[in-house]
Amino acid sequence: MRLKLFPLAPLIAIASAQSPSLATLLTSTPDLSSLASLVETLPSLLSTLAVAKNVTLLAPSNDAISKLLQSPAGAPFKANDTETIQSILTYHVLNGSFPAAEIPTSPAFVPSILNSARFTNVTGGQSVEVVKAGQNVVFTSGLLQQSTVTKADVPFAGGIVHIIDTVLTVPGNASATATAAGLTSLAKALTATDLINPVDVLSDVTIFAPNNAAFQAIAATASALSTDELANILEYHVVNGTIGYSSLLQNHTKLISLSGKPLTITLEGDTIFVDSAKVVTPNVLVANGVVHVIDNVLNPNMTNLLPNPVLASQPAAFPNGTITVGSNSSQTSGGGQSGTSAGGGTAEASNDGEKLGGMGSIGLVALFALRCFVLVG
Repeated sequence: MRLKLFPLAPLIAIASAQSPSLATLLTSTPDLSSLASLVETLPSLLSTLAVAKNVTLLAPSNDAISKLLQSPAGAPFKANDTETIQSILTYHVLNGSFPAAEIPTSPAFVPSILNSARFTNVTGGQSVEVVKAGQNVVFTSGLLQQSTVTKADVPFAGGIVHIIDTVLTVPGNASATATAAGLTSLAKALTATDLINPVDVLSDVTIFAPNNAAFQAIAATASALSTDELANILEYHVVNGTIGYSSLLQNHTKLISLSGKPLTITLEGDTIFVDSAKVVTPNVLVANGVVHVIDNVLNPNMTNLLPNPVLASQPAAFPNGTITVGSNSSQTSGGGQSGTSAGGGTAEASNDGEKLGGMGSIGLVALFALRCFVLVG
């Protein structure tokens, strides 16, 4: 199920018969001359936009395109990779009219018309996050790339244009996102285990991904996990078929994980918890859905573990570093019973000096993160 915040019906009737065509608007706006030149090289996109109705175009300024071309992300433009260029620009076209005055002060997620299977596995088109921050309207795309509107609500025959200061980043698949984020162990693991294709075919997922510190908190015990035991834990971190963007998560909601066990969402003010784990980085858009980074590893055998909001940080969901495999337990964060340490095969850990958020990565972290991005078991 695809969750939406904004309806696809127009929020305001701006476009009219007197408004210019998009081609006319682009060529007559000096700050959009670079975009106009790019669109002219893509006749199929130009044809689509010529007949489009009720859309919002996020139009990169000349400076935005210049900045892109001077970065590694500009490689497809330099190589004249028309398919990639067209997909990037298509991602800038939103399904619906979203004038600046209607943008909320909390994150909202709107679908674009990008639905190419090569670039997205999100039903209904890859989404863009938007929020009003002070006086600015800010769009966030892949890799948490932010683009600020510099001129809003320019009408054209098919809808409205917002001029933005940075080209959007199309969300990449798990391996591409991991590489760009400096998670080289994860990228190597995906390649070495031939899991890139399984990652790419997943659709509409919500992934609760523990950060490095969360894994380090249970590293001694986790190294003793068998493959099946680790898979059982990892499946509990993935929800398939529902994209749970942060603003759509509701207090006391239960989401069914791949393991079949429920995850409990708790809202405390602006803070989101899943079971007792705190979401520390929400809404990392990926090709197949959304990732929320959390500060604890979730325990599928303690599905009723809830946060204690008065604590600055929550205790690990595996009391005293142990992992109980078997019957489900119910606990409130801040207490808990020690379980029996799971036996079985070992997972080798290697500290190769990689960094993520100032924490050293180890092979176990990469393995766990890897399986968070795939259907396991």
